[in-house]
Amino acid sequence: MERKIIFILFCLIIAARSNAGNEDRIGQAGATQLSMNSWAQSAGLGYGYIPMVRGLESMFLNVGGLAFTEQTEIGFSRSNWLKGTDININTFGIAQRVGAEGVLGISVMSMDIGEIEITTTSNPDGGIGTFKPTFNNLALAYSQRFTSSISGGVLLRGFSEGLPNAKAQGIALDAGISYVTTANKDDKVKKDDIKFGISLKNVGPDSKYTGDAFSARTTNDEVTSEEKFTYNIRTALFNLPTIFNVGASYDLRLDASNETYFHRLTPTVNFTYHAFKKNQLSLGLEYGYKNLIMVRGGFAYEEGIFEYETRKNVYTGAMGGITLQAPISKGNKSKFAIDYSYRSSSPFSGTHNLGIRIIVGE
Repeated sequence: MERKIIFILFCLIIAARSNAGNEDRIGQAGATQLSMNSWAQSAGLGYGYIPMVRGLESMFLNVGGLAFTEQTEIGFSRSNWLKGTDININTFGIAQRVGAEGVLGISVMSMDIGEIEITTTSNPDGGIGTFKPTFNNLALAYSQRFTSSISGGVLLRGFSEGLPNAKAQGIALDAGISYVTTANKDDKVKKDDIKFGISLKNVGPDSKYTGDAFSARTTNDEVTSEEKFTYNIRTALFNLPTIFNVGASYDLRLDASNETYFHRLTPTVNFTYHAFKKNQLSLGLEYGYKNLIMVRGGFAYEEGIFEYETRKNVYTGAMGGITLQAPISKGNKSKFAIDYSYRSSSPFSGTHNLGIRIIVGE
């Protein structure tokens, strides 16, 4: 009963703070690729997955959860981002336990925007070729379990984006803490009960675009000759899209006997502070059967999200997903998982994520 009271009070505190935000700074951050979650499992609950994320996908949401990697985990995910825009995102990662309590992780994300017609002031209709924007980032993380309940980690992510003649590069730091309890220390089957998660994302120095696109050849009116001069245009610095999350989840054991743990129902709540957009309150629910099938759904609320005239986000809040997981070795130590998630949007036809993971147990 004490745990339930703590969880309810935590939810009320988060809800009380959900109206804060930085609406005046919407659209002023750069490197927004750092805020795009293309992993298929965690995207089904969005930031609501912060307290319960484990293994490889923790590298996007809460690196503290990376410490719960069993032995090795390899994953790949492909995202059809805002269907109708023809934007796809490919993400690959691997997590490996090192030593008794530490885990190293690496992930790569690349956006495929396709080719765009080149237009200029003298050729506004194109016909002179195409170009392909690039958006990539590479992350390296380390996470460690300090006690049986507390783990923490840090992640360094380098990003690059731009056009053939203009680009921006930079680095960002993430940090996260995960805390778990056990339902009953006397149970023969010990399972996580309450989980808390805190994460700070995308903290780093300002960046800016540079390249030949910001220079031009022109004549000088103060000089009588027709000789042309090259001048450079100064570009402004942009901030990274810093995000702070704090969340909690509670595993409800639906089995009557302590000998089994077949059915689990997990409500989750998370408050997200955005430095450059409205804050969000994410509520979610996940049902799991024998760690083989997990079905999840949630809603990310922000002020004004229900009306088109007041909504500042392309996503309309609703999200959901499913995971199918099967053992591929004796003793269920290694598993193969297929993940799918969907997030509703307006305009466009939502975002679809499909991923696979291989989990090697100890």
